[in-house]
Amino acid sequence: MKHLYGLLFILGLALLAQGCVTGPQKPPEDLLTLSEAQMASRAYQTRVFDIGDEKEVLRGVMSALQDLGFIIERVNGPMGMVTAGKFDPRGMGLVSLTVVSRPKESTKSEIRVTALYNTKPIEDPKIYQNFFAAVGRALFGGQALAEAVASEAASPNPAAKTDLAEPVKDTSKRQ
Repeated sequence: MKHLYGLLFILGLALLAQGCVTGPQKPPEDLLTLSEAQMASRAYQTRVFDIGDEKEVLRGVMSALQDLGFIIERVNGPMGMVTAGKFDPRGMGLVSLTVVSRPKESTKSEIRVTALYNTKPIEDPKIYQNFFAAVGRALFGGQALAEAVASEAASPNPAAKTDLAEPVKDTSKRQ
């Protein structure tokens, strides 16, 4: 029996030594390089709103998320970050959103949202347009922004569409 324990001990040491023989592997050179697909997704995940008050922007984002049925999980006001989730109505999975807001000039704020369905990124620009329409309604209270986004999405002329990262004008009267 002592020989069995001795043999297992030596075998364990040999396996441990074998794990140390291989040196650290070099990470790929393009590890932190953005691909064209990532740059394209950033364009439809980002929208600039004509509102400079970061607290008001975060309240609008949280209101929009709740209107869309999300449960607010975390809010980090100083970082301008909100995370939220909701179950797929069909019972097939979980939708998770991370929203980051940051000032962009004194009277504008840039909002970027990333969405996951289970663990896969959502890459449909229409879903992001719907989110930004809800944020616009929450921030400005009118239908003008939602109608502008809807007409942009329905336009058959690609040249008529604006870049989603371009500023959105506040055409409604705030109270």
